[in-house]
Amino acid sequence: MRVVLLTGIWPPDVGGPATHGPDFVRYLLGRGHEAHVVTMADGEPADRPCPVQTVSRRLPFPVRYSLVAARGAHAARRADVVYATATYAAAAAASELSRTPLVAKLVSDPAYERAMRYGRFAGSLEEFQGAGGAAVSGLRRARTRALRSARRVVVPSEYMARIAHGWGLEPGRIAVVPNPTPAVGGLSVEALEPNTFVFAGRLTRQKALGTAIDAVARVPGARLLIVGDGPERRDLERRAHEAGLDGRVSFRGAVPWAEALAALAGATAAVLPSDWENLPHAAVEALALGTPVVATAVGGVPEVVRDGENGLLVPAGRSDELAAALARLLEDGALRARLAAAAAPSVAGLGREAVYGRLETLLAEAQ
Repeated sequence: MRVVLLTGIWPPDVGGPATHGPDFVRYLLGRGHEAHVVTMADGEPADRPCPVQTVSRRLPFPVRYSLVAARGAHAARRADVVYATATYAAAAAASELSRTPLVAKLVSDPAYERAMRYGRFAGSLEEFQGAGGAAVSGLRRARTRALRSARRVVVPSEYMARIAHGWGLEPGRIAVVPNPTPAVGGLSVEALEPNTFVFAGRLTRQKALGTAIDAVARVPGARLLIVGDGPERRDLERRAHEAGLDGRVSFRGAVPWAEALAALAGATAAVLPSDWENLPHAAVEALALGTPVVATAVGGVPEVVRDGENGLLVPAGRSDELAAALARLLEDGALRARLAAAAAPSVAGLGREAVYGRLETLLAEAQ
């Protein structure tokens, strides 16, 4: 099978799709398939398991998006299936132009994220689905039109499946395939300062890291290591400095995936303070490493993080409640040990071979 992957981010970019893309490509290659990637980038790709074709983000949005579609269509003419983890409208165009079937992995509601980015909407993901206004309605229509051209729409959580069903997509086309656990054999564990919580991911508005910084400020002795990069980094650094947290909140920047996993493995707990989520890779990764997760109870997060069993859940946007959860872990060693012991077994069914095998089958069936 020959697969063309269209994605919005790729290493050295940070984020779930940038982790998923190279890892899944390597799985496909190991199974005897061929792969070709088309992505947007600021520079040269840091990982090339197969041919990786880039479109510069310096180009105006309409130009670069059109180029992703055109280059995707050109590559897809020699492929059996197009697999998109973002750039859904471009992927739909590439699929139509090349007459190659499309499978889309829905990592978020792209209409909602675009509306938030451009200041068109400020409410929750659930509220967005029925919100009025010409601009918001237009974004929703464009999203749904692109996804209706996909033979299968893959979502990592039951939560996102329920949202997508409301768009009028055929229920039989939607498949829930959770994000997989990483292969943890041979991974190192970083020796961090005591009482260090770790966030690993892309620094965006969605992740609400300001809430985590405010929470750490309320818990004497707590430390926060932020691994990753993104558009919010400068503002977050300023916020931590103004809160007097120099030395307690540190920013490591973008690092190789194995290094991010080593930091998660050495953490007191992983922290995911997001305002909205689908099912974050970082939650599954931390649990697989035996690290409890303190997270907001949003989106599909409660499908893997179970309060009092393998982590602690708090409401979104509440730095006081997040601080209370962090303090509870630092003060209660027995609780911390119990959550850590349950972490890896709780995601044992999400192994890489099983999850990617299911995704491989969906791609093959779409031909």
